[in-house]
Amino acid sequence: MQHDKVLILDFGSQYTQLIARRVRELNIYSEIHPYNKIPDQIGSFKAVILSGSPYSVKGEEALHPDLSKIRGHIPLMGVCYGAQYLSHFSGGHVAPSNTREYGRARLTGIVNHEIFFKGISDGSQVWMSHGDTIQKLPDNGVRLASTHDVENAAFKITGEKTYGIQFHPEVYHTTDGKQLLHNFLIDIAGIHPDWTPDSFVEETVDDLKEKLKNDRVVLGLSGGVDSTVAGVLLNKAIGKNLYCIFVNNGLLRKNEFETVLEQYEGMGLNVKGVDASARFLDALKGISDPEEKRKVIGRAFIEVFDDEAHHIENVQWLAQGTIYPDVIESVSATGGPSATIKSHHNVGGLPDFMKLTIVEPLKSLFKDEVRRVGNSLGIDPQLLGRHPFPGPGLGIRILGDLTAEKVRILQEVDAIFINGLREWNLYDKIWQAGAMLLPVNSVGVMGDERTYEKCVALRAVESTDGMTADWVDLPHEFLQKISNDIINKVKGVNRVVYDISSKPPATIEWE
Repeated sequence: MQHDKVLILDFGSQYTQLIARRVRELNIYSEIHPYNKIPDQIGSFKAVILSGSPYSVKGEEALHPDLSKIRGHIPLMGVCYGAQYLSHFSGGHVAPSNTREYGRARLTGIVNHEIFFKGISDGSQVWMSHGDTIQKLPDNGVRLASTHDVENAAFKITGEKTYGIQFHPEVYHTTDGKQLLHNFLIDIAGIHPDWTPDSFVEETVDDLKEKLKNDRVVLGLSGGVDSTVAGVLLNKAIGKNLYCIFVNNGLLRKNEFETVLEQYEGMGLNVKGVDASARFLDALKGISDPEEKRKVIGRAFIEVFDDEAHHIENVQWLAQGTIYPDVIESVSATGGPSATIKSHHNVGGLPDFMKLTIVEPLKSLFKDEVRRVGNSLGIDPQLLGRHPFPGPGLGIRILGDLTAEKVRILQEVDAIFINGLREWNLYDKIWQAGAMLLPVNSVGVMGDERTYEKCVALRAVESTDGMTADWVDLPHEFLQKISNDIINKVKGVNRVVYDISSKPPATIEWE
């Protein structure tokens, strides 16, 4: 089935993938390409969106796309840097702001008769994130909206279906961002919203059948949403040729190895459990740098899978549950200029000694999309509702070097926290939660005796995609009880703190 497509040109913004996600929420297929690698078949796209960027259109390093086949031919919208580019290089004027315009703002002076702002009224909250501002509109530019600090917050080009906005409609802080994208893509560009979870399943299964044919595939299951959905998709495509392996890396949650294996019983997947905890902990001895820990864990996973793959005759593929946030935080998904935040153990290819080819059926999806696909596949809603858990597990929630004793402490703490969230009916209201073991000791008093033990940090965030997140204001009574339970029941901990930082500027995990 041919779907109407949206092209998103990446200028290096960490929000670029969020644009794709918002577009897909409208059941519209989107592709991201670097700003300087516009597809030859540009006519196959029904609309184009220019992303934001860490660069300035005023700088020598300004990124220059060739828009000659787009401007005036295909509906076009510039976001932040994209809007400044459309202005600065088309007769307008962009200058540095007196102060960095970052955070919430309110739209004013909306031109209500414009389809672009249909259903959006003055006072609508938007999210700003830029150091430059548009002082003069481009040739034939018409202002559509302002904010208190930004006169030209939105504009259009007369005679074209070309629009520019200084704010970011893709982040959930912009309350009417989805409506604005609907107005542009469906009402102005005339796109048919027919890219759905059901269509993704059907097309992905067909593609997997074509790509894998009768080859055998080994998949690492983690018990989480991503690998489970990947496994069910692959099982639907190749059945008995899929061999699933669940590895205990010694960094799982308390009792997780046993419970996950039980979880997969009855799902029709061929699963083998491998306890490699000693191997991982030995490889991690003395290593405290978070990037090095991720790399060591990644290498150990590869080695374990290579060992297990040798027990499967003629296996040719390694399947992974990689999703979009993994890719964009490790390296730009399409070779664009997006900055690297951190590496992921399941991103970056395989070593030469491992003669397998990677297949990643979910690498274009965000977490919420994976859950919708899982629902379409009939996977248990309780499993789909599980909080994300990092591939390196507790290895990146124990700051500093790793030991079996530190893992034990954090497993106990995490179990008290997560079980408490469930008991208080808070678990399903949170996107992700976990505990961090800090590399510091603090003085405490227990039974009139001085203690000098570990400090742990609890973290709970609300999000829809993992690219941005706000900390959750958990009830004080809950935090008080959990803190008391942890200090009283977990030997080695005498202090509990709660993390109230959002992403950005912090990340969800501490490493």
